[in-house]
Amino acid sequence: MVTAMVKVEFHFDFGSPNAYLSHLVIPEIEKRTGAKFEYVPVLLGGVFKLTNNRSPAQSLAGIKNKPEYERLEMTRFIKRHGITRFKSNPFFPVNTLMMMRGAIAARPLGVFDRYVDAMYRNMWAEPKKMDDLNIFRSALDEAGLPTAKILELIETRPVKDELLENTNRSVERGSFGSPTFYVGNEIFFGKVRLRDVEEMIVASG
Repeated sequence: MVTAMVKVEFHFDFGSPNAYLSHLVIPEIEKRTGAKFEYVPVLLGGVFKLTNNRSPAQSLAGIKNKPEYERLEMTRFIKRHGITRFKSNPFFPVNTLMMMRGAIAARPLGVFDRYVDAMYRNMWAEPKKMDDLNIFRSALDEAGLPTAKILELIETRPVKDELLENTNRSVERGSFGSPTFYVGNEIFFGKVRLRDVEEMIVASG
């Protein structure tokens, strides 16, 4: 158990299946170490644009064997952690701008954790076309979230600016995709680095 808490951050976008799988594993690490991950919403499309990066679906297209290996690694990760609620989203890629602004809005409303769980569930456990406003609204209602207030806030300048600032700062620190983790100032990319993240948390305690 960590005694002196080091700052641990999870820079995420709901559009990344690997970020979702990380989200399911993070509670295990928090329980073992006593650390609390700070969730930082970023816009993955913005990260890609700022870093001249591309999604795996694009970057792996036409490469022999690598996409198959990536799927194998995902299967291994899912099996290792006993994950049972994961499905490919048939509507992928989904524009996550509305959802990510909603994450910014949910925090001051005191419903951030519930919001994150609901968005991830509707993206990767019970997949829906979450960039459709009506489907997004229904998902909020079904989760018992303050739908009207969230929909109001995501159109406000402060919420839009905060998501943009989060994205810019994340890239400035070294991010180029999602999931990205920071333990103090140390950066780790990808769900497979969670073991390294945990080791760094323990070493920093």
